[in-house]
Amino acid sequence: MSDHAGWKPKSNPWLIAVVVTLAAFMEVLDTTIVNVALPHISGAMSASYDEATWTLTAYLVANGIVLPISAYFSKLLGRKRYFLICIAAFTVCSLLCGLATNLSQLIVFRVLQGFFGGGLQPNQQSIILDTFAPEQRGRAFSISAIAIVVAPVVGPTLGGWITDNLTWRWVFLINVPIGVITTIAVMEFVEDPPWEKQKDRRELGLDFIGIGLITLGLGCLQVFLDRGEDDDWFKSGFITTFAILSLTGIVGAIFWLLYAKKPVVDLRVLKDRNFALGSVCMVGFAAILYGSAVLVPQLAQQQLGYTATLAGLVLSPGAMLIVAIIPVVSKLMPIIQTRFLVAFGFFLMACALFFTHHLVPNIDFKTLTIMRSSQSIAIAFLFVPITTLAYLTLKASENADASALFTMFRNVAGSIGISLATASIVERTQANMAHMSGHMTPLNPNYNDSIQRLTHTLMDMGQTMQQAMTTATGLMYKEYISQSTILAYLDVFGAVAIFALCFVPITFFFSPVKASGGGGGH
Repeated sequence: MSDHAGWKPKSNPWLIAVVVTLAAFMEVLDTTIVNVALPHISGAMSASYDEATWTLTAYLVANGIVLPISAYFSKLLGRKRYFLICIAAFTVCSLLCGLATNLSQLIVFRVLQGFFGGGLQPNQQSIILDTFAPEQRGRAFSISAIAIVVAPVVGPTLGGWITDNLTWRWVFLINVPIGVITTIAVMEFVEDPPWEKQKDRRELGLDFIGIGLITLGLGCLQVFLDRGEDDDWFKSGFITTFAILSLTGIVGAIFWLLYAKKPVVDLRVLKDRNFALGSVCMVGFAAILYGSAVLVPQLAQQQLGYTATLAGLVLSPGAMLIVAIIPVVSKLMPIIQTRFLVAFGFFLMACALFFTHHLVPNIDFKTLTIMRSSQSIAIAFLFVPITTLAYLTLKASENADASALFTMFRNVAGSIGISLATASIVERTQANMAHMSGHMTPLNPNYNDSIQRLTHTLMDMGQTMQQAMTTATGLMYKEYISQSTILAYLDVFGAVAIFALCFVPITFFFSPVKASGGGGGH
């Protein structure tokens, strides 16, 4: 590869970074923007909400399967050609989703959309890796961060506004003009580097067993994670079956891919210490990012009565903070050892989550926004430094496989974070209710005093004693549910804070370099 060490693309590399990131942004946005439109979709399609959620599950399953094998398709078809196919097909499928006339059609089009969308993120990352020299990658990944970090935050806000003011179909149709523009721009500006063009595609072979095991493992895992909470996890035979199939597929895929002569994706890139550590840190980061991005709007809508748009606006200032701080972090990377920035990011995230531990049932919009924004500051210190360190010492020939695996780890960890966060809220709410139920009895003097005060107040408002007693008991029960749920959020945010702290010592095993410290050449 040394013959090509000085290769540079003909077009401006920063323009290339923006163009390919636009494609990734479109795909990542689609994973969260649909969530708030599900009630509208179920109503329009005359389906239950549970049936409508299959539009989300179908997308995640197809997307999760393609991510790790996208490197194979990139080598087989050529990276630029495969990237163009993915963008064009994703755009067409978005149009079809927006025009779907029944739920079955929508689910089929979502499967296809997820299948082609799965190739966008890994290719975007490998294109940036090959377009920029190692010392410039930190700044280049700052642009990439907008797609990966900001899109999941903006998604609920944009989706809420679209469904409140237009129609759910525009959640999908909004991709069409963006997809057309991106396709034309990629055709014009992006090119494959020499080492990609010189690969002999006849030597690739077709790893049917590897593809089959990955499909089984990751496909069943996504169904397990996305449907588990609705079907009560392992109490459901359906979910238990998918959990067993997922475990079988993943374990089988790991053993096969390690020993196959021509694996569909090369797991041996994990032998690189920085990449392995970067993958571990990215798993933690993604779980926290996606989990918290679901918890805060869920709290705002279900407990505080916010609309979808208002709940999304709680996240928006944090998204703007991320965009503002990431360039500052990029400036710090050549000055401070990058691993210290990652350690600081996880420590700051833990502090922000402990700060969120001060939730109360009547929290106001401003305080909730500040709590979320404090988490966003920490996010800005994590994505770019982790990604830069992960690819620091990899060879250019390993970029495609590494990008596919790195993106897969991030997305799967995000799905796990969402599932664990929502399941933990339900479990801790039930536990808190069981604990507090002992106080909700006439034998408790504080409970009696509260009931009597409420009863007298309601009687002063004109209710009879019987009506007042019934209403007072109902109000106390409502408060009991509310406080049990808020305590559940406190428990979960506290646990996630401790989880974030666990990654601080791991960061010190990265190479002690700054962003421009070499490594990872062509």
